[in-house]
Amino acid sequence: MSTTFDVFIFVRKPVQDVFAAVYDPDQLRQYFTTGGASAPMRAGATVTWEFADFPGPFQVNVLESEANQRITFNWPSREPERTGHVDIRFEAQGANATKVTIREGGWNDTAEGRQQSYGNCMGWAQMLCCLKAWLEYGINLREGAYRVSGDR
Repeated sequence: MSTTFDVFIFVRKPVQDVFAAVYDPDQLRQYFTTGGASAPMRAGATVTWEFADFPGPFQVNVLESEANQRITFNWPSREPERTGHVDIRFEAQGANATKVTIREGGWNDTAEGRQQSYGNCMGWAQMLCCLKAWLEYGINLREGAYRVSGDR
């Protein structure tokens, strides 16, 4: 048996804007991959994600990318013999809002697998909050969220 979770959020922006904020590396690094993203989330691409506040880099293997609909990818896991499988879906909610749902699955039904899934579930929920804050208000919620800086 494997463990799967879903998280979602509504963003008050058109679906094409929300999709672009995840697909485009220049936008993604503004609120999520603060150490950079090497390329667009294009099907067949291997993209490197880095985080200024978390050890990386992470290799993201994009399996599917359908404009304004979904991005599906695999990425590494700390759990032995497991690769994370992530599906991000974008659903227009009228002309000016989008529901974004992230599903990650395949976690082993073990104490270690469940513990790691909880951490990733928290991370994806925070990513969605960061996406919303960036697109709706121009605020980077990730800055200072995972590391206290002596600068502030």
